[in-house]
Amino acid sequence: MRRRGWIRSALAGAAVVTLLAGCSDQESNSDNATREPATPAAAPVPAATPAGQVSPSAPISLLLDEPATGVLAAVVDSGTTLQLVDNGVTRPVPLPGKAAALAAGRPGEILVAVPNAIVRVDAATGATSQIKVDGDVHAVALRPDGSLVAGLAGGKVLLLDAEGAVRHTISGLSSADALTAGPDGVVVLDRRQTAIAALDGDSKLGLSLRAGDGATTMIGDHFGRSLVTDTAGGELLVYTADPLVLHQRFPVGSAPYALAYDQRSETVWVTLTASNEVVGYDLSTGIPVEVGRYPTVRQPNSVTVDNRTGDMFVGSATGDGLQRIGADQRKRGQ
Repeated sequence: MRRRGWIRSALAGAAVVTLLAGCSDQESNSDNATREPATPAAAPVPAATPAGQVSPSAPISLLLDEPATGVLAAVVDSGTTLQLVDNGVTRPVPLPGKAAALAAGRPGEILVAVPNAIVRVDAATGATSQIKVDGDVHAVALRPDGSLVAGLAGGKVLLLDAEGAVRHTISGLSSADALTAGPDGVVVLDRRQTAIAALDGDSKLGLSLRAGDGATTMIGDHFGRSLVTDTAGGELLVYTADPLVLHQRFPVGSAPYALAYDQRSETVWVTLTASNEVVGYDLSTGIPVEVGRYPTVRQPNSVTVDNRTGDMFVGSATGDGLQRIGADQRKRGQ
């Protein structure tokens, strides 16, 4: 079994991870040791022609391929417009504030984290509704039971019911910047502490672990793992949630930043902002194995995969276009 293989792997790596303060009754984060959040590297002028096809686009900060419809969502215009691309037709959706994160909601729905709200977007029609939130929302995720979890800039984590009513508020982090919400529980990335923390049920923080030297991005996969880029340290980190354990830690270099998971090929794709590349790793063994490397558009700060087709999309944050690398091209090694 592939999953058992990686669960048994790299336990020695978890033993050397520093434990951080994660007290269940912690109401203040003033004593947390913090750093300025890491950011993508400033990319040089590309040295190679981007792989695949490149379409003109305004600067792209976030990308998400909605799993049920295959509609591609791209955040442009300094974060205040969501563009929905479906079969070559682009539909702009204005947002009430600068988007900090995109996430898949219910089938056919895209969740957008903005200041003081979670925006629900119908991927097919562009229709929107809002869940008002008291705080700057940095992250949002749909839980398996249909409820929601939101991470705030000040470190609070809100657990909401399916309609958006707040049921629990958990404090103690310095910032709650990315979330995974799988069957094994909720994991939160705190960029200011460069740490991840698991929630202990619906009422408190559980175990927290150091996440490299400057972690920036986290996504989940269908195995329940949390995949993290340590941009400052040049590494890819792989955790499980129950218990919270670091299972794989692998140097990838060149300021890794954005992440996407291709469920069809069990591959995680990582953008390298210092070299304008995207690299794929097979995580089925104890050590990530590189399976593909492609030149990208300049400043590849976003990436997503259409899990129905396997096509990968990379967005340029400098306005150099939207790149599509087809699954057939990757199979041929082009």
